Amino acid sequence: MIEVKNLSFGYKKRKPLYKNLNLQLPVGSIYGLLGKNGAGKSTLLKNFTGLLFPTQGELRVNGFTPKKRLPSFLQTIYFIPEEVYVPSLTINGYKKLFAPFYPLFNEDQFHNYLDLLDVHDKGKLRTFSFGQQKKFVIAFALACNTKILLLDEPTNGLDIPSKIKFRKLIASVFTEDKMIFISTHQIRDLDNLIDNVIIVDNGELLLQASLSEIEKKLSFKVVDEMPRENEVLYAEPSLKGSVVVVENKTGEESKINLEYLFNAVTENPVKAKSLFNTK
Repeated sequence: MIEVKNLSFGYKKRKPLYKNLNLQLPVGSIYGLLGKNGAGKSTLLKNFTGLLFPTQGELRVNGFTPKKRLPSFLQTIYFIPEEVYVPSLTINGYKKLFAPFYPLFNEDQFHNYLDLLDVHDKGKLRTFSFGQQKKFVIAFALACNTKILLLDEPTNGLDIPSKIKFRKLIASVFTEDKMIFISTHQIRDLDNLIDNVIIVDNGELLLQASLSEIEKKLSFKVVDEMPRENEVLYAEPSLKGSVVVVENKTGEESKINLEYLFNAVTENPVKAKSLFNTK
């Protein structure tokens, strides 16, 4: 579980990225953290892992204070940054060096994940393409079976077939005793994968809600005539009319579009926060 209470963070001589941020994130979900480039998504993940420290507030991850970087804490969490680093080792050399640190590492799973992601090269990791390096790190991270897995822009560097395999693999390995937390601005890559959405903008939490809650409160549809302006959170022209995101006052069912959801929430933050009681 991740507990964030009144967290503030900022770099020197820059506007604070977060101020009084509050989050309660239990295990048993795949979270999608959505935000623009520069919104502080990577910074938040680094706070979760103890690579950066809050300037104010409290942060607890798996019952630990991340900034202490205790080995007992680090064994429960795995963080894959956007730009992965691999040493000049072979796959087996990497496994022998790093796997012993993770008590739940499963070698059979590791090789199975490599096969599923089409990573078969036997040379040194530094000779792999960036996409292959990233898929290797994803396979290793999943095989470590940590309680929390944090992924920062995991699909950057992956081609379309690899993105599809990544989504299928994440969905297949997820269990209710774990948390997978994915940060991205490539919103479409999370379609049909996440079950909880977190949206941040300008250092502020605008939305934290499950997909089922979003379905109850918002409607995504194509209309010939625009609803009244005060009812519309987002609108975009399409070939068949206008795509709109509106408050779901009639209980109708509609398919969530994460891209339209993000635009609706960031363009109408006050309305979105009132609908979802975000503080």
